[in-house]
Amino acid sequence: MQTRIHTGAKTFKCELCDDMFSQSEHFNKHMKTHTLVKPCKCDVCGKLYSQRGTLKLHMRVHTGEKPFKCEECDATFSRSDHLKEHMRVHSGEKPFKCNICDEMFSQSGHLKWHKRTHTGEKPHKCEVCGIGFSRNGNLKMHMMIHTGERPYKCEICHRTFSQNGNLKLHMMIHAGGKPLKCDMCDERFSHSGHLKTHIMIHTGEKPFRCEVCNKLFSRRGQLKVHRTIHTGEKPCKCEVCGAEFNRGGNLNVHMRKHTGEKPFNCGICNKTFSQNGNLKLHMRIHTGEKPFKCEICDERFSRSGYLKMHIINHTGEKPFKCEVCNQMFSQSGQLKVHRKIHTGEKPCKCEVCGAGFIRIRNLKVHLKIHSGEKNS
Repeated sequence: MQTRIHTGAKTFKCELCDDMFSQSEHFNKHMKTHTLVKPCKCDVCGKLYSQRGTLKLHMRVHTGEKPFKCEECDATFSRSDHLKEHMRVHSGEKPFKCNICDEMFSQSGHLKWHKRTHTGEKPHKCEVCGIGFSRNGNLKMHMMIHTGERPYKCEICHRTFSQNGNLKLHMMIHAGGKPLKCDMCDERFSHSGHLKTHIMIHTGEKPFRCEVCNKLFSRRGQLKVHRTIHTGEKPCKCEVCGAEFNRGGNLNVHMRKHTGEKPFNCGICNKTFSQNGNLKLHMRIHTGEKPFKCEICDERFSRSGYLKMHIINHTGEKPFKCEVCNQMFSQSGQLKVHRKIHTGEKPCKCEVCGAGFIRIRNLKVHLKIHSGEKNS
């Protein structure tokens, strides 16, 4: 027995899940997880455990006890193994390697979850819509889409969140804390993951590939959402109007159309917006920022969409085709207006005489007849 402890040899193998153990005592304890014998009961919440030691650790959930402290950053933990795993954040150690793609991980559990991206295994199923998840935690977060639960509340602006991590990130907006700086463009971030993703804009790195159409993405989450285009899956449904969405975030934004909520406020002109992205775009009106540059004529634009439309002026491309008369257009908006010629739709009405027009600018010219204003 002593030899096995020092050498790390694991000779006891579980025939049910293939876990290995170096000591029979640990092996016997492990087997109780399969037999479902749970004689130890929590007096507070009634949860059952197979081992007394596991119950003792669980009790710290109720007492809040966290006796294990990190000497580097003062973070505290309820279990010594959690502290040990945390220390790898400071040391950078990643001892667990994926044998398929060689990606390294600091925790064995993270490697186990990662392997499911290769196998496609999604053992945690939603009982409402049937969608599967590789992690139980992801299923729990998903269930909040159906329940509408947002238990984490900002005490300053009263905005609510479905995840505690999102609340923590949000609190940095009030604190003004964005300690992480991009070395390429000086943009600052409150979260290391956001900085890492942002840097891919500069490097052009897109490590996540769609197995259906080979499109590349810089974030795993983007790929996950993209896959729903191929599957047609839209698990998030609006209970007010029935609209369906492939992301919970899109549903949350959509709900603001019904509630009228506009939580994002411009600090300069006090204009409010329903989406943070719209506020960011609006701020460029005040700052004059135009980060998108045409490589042909050097003209700059505040939005990437404006640059794409501008590029068509140089290329002469007209990708939008009228299905009635086959006329081609360089912009989707032009095609949308053109279709009204075929449908006879004239949504812009004169309130004086009732005349209808396809375009708002044609209505404005018409109104000068009633006002007596001369056309210039």
